[in-house]
Amino acid sequence: MTTHVTIIGAGLGGLTLARVLHVHGIPATVYEAEPSPTARSQGGMLDIHDYNGQLALKAADLMDEFRGLILEGRQAMRVLDSDGTVLFDKADDGTGGRPEVQRGELRQILLDSLPAGTVRWGHKVSDTRALGDGRHEVTFADGSSVVTSVLVGADGAWSRVRPLLSSATPEYTGHSVVETYLFEADTRHPAAAKTVGGGALMVPAQGKEIFAHRETGDTLHTYVGLARPLDWFAAIDFTDAAAARALIAQEFGDWAPELTSLITDGDTAPVLRHHYALPNGHRWDRVPGVTLVGDAAHLTAPNGEGANLAMLDGAELGDFLAAHPDDIEAALTEYEQVMFPRTAETAAEGAELLEALLSENAPQRLVDMFTGHDQTR
Repeated sequence: MTTHVTIIGAGLGGLTLARVLHVHGIPATVYEAEPSPTARSQGGMLDIHDYNGQLALKAADLMDEFRGLILEGRQAMRVLDSDGTVLFDKADDGTGGRPEVQRGELRQILLDSLPAGTVRWGHKVSDTRALGDGRHEVTFADGSSVVTSVLVGADGAWSRVRPLLSSATPEYTGHSVVETYLFEADTRHPAAAKTVGGGALMVPAQGKEIFAHRETGDTLHTYVGLARPLDWFAAIDFTDAAAARALIAQEFGDWAPELTSLITDGDTAPVLRHHYALPNGHRWDRVPGVTLVGDAAHLTAPNGEGANLAMLDGAELGDFLAAHPDDIEAALTEYEQVMFPRTAETAAEGAELLEALLSENAPQRLVDMFTGHDQTR
């Protein structure tokens, strides 16, 4: 295949696709809106699963580099009730199939594996249009443009490529998270550090939850989840960090102090993130010369699978393009036939998980899921 592949978005899905194409000797260019790879924080920890994300890294020939990023012990998991009672406590014995890495470090090994110039930074897409015969034109905010016979939207929730294929738009799930960090937690926040333990902590309750993770060193990254309408959050002034923390903590007023301290003692300004999703089972009819990977294709409420699926999308699409060097449409068709049912199943599981986490008997339902005795199925 000599056709150049144009990828929009330098997230994990787009970069995995570019890397797998490079392994197969297929040229690709990735256009990314951000001005540089260090333009913003790349988020927290990711557990990379042996049944999807790791398969993608194998296809990308990056497993050795990946193993060098693994943070030992972080697969430990605790579930607590809101009063601090430990309901489930599983140590990381090194046998789990979901090792944890920092998202930014994972992205960097993908970037480092690509030829210089593969990623074009500072290229924000302003428009896309079909030219016929499977060709598309992508126009950027600076007025420049590119014409391609293979266009892949790896540009996330608010994809500018998606409208070429689908009229679907993400809708608010009714759930948002507020992120906080505690630094040097073992010495400066010992009660919170002891409560979180060596890996992840989950404290679900009806309509709200606290999820925390021990990241590199003794940093605790907390996600405070609330099922509230958008206007509820809009009434909070997040530019006033102390006031915002206090208002969020009020929603957990009767919880154990070692849990609420993950909110009130935050060392950074709280960051609000709304959760949006595409319709479950989102798909489209085949359009020549263009397809989507990752959140651009199947955005769901966070369920632990998003990054893994994006990487697997990218790897499989790359492999299909390599397997059909003279028939792009066959490659794109086979990719979508595999991707659609897989992501529909995952979206349904994610919706079920979110419902369980926010239900009246959330702690016990979560424990049942982890112990394999979920009676709701």
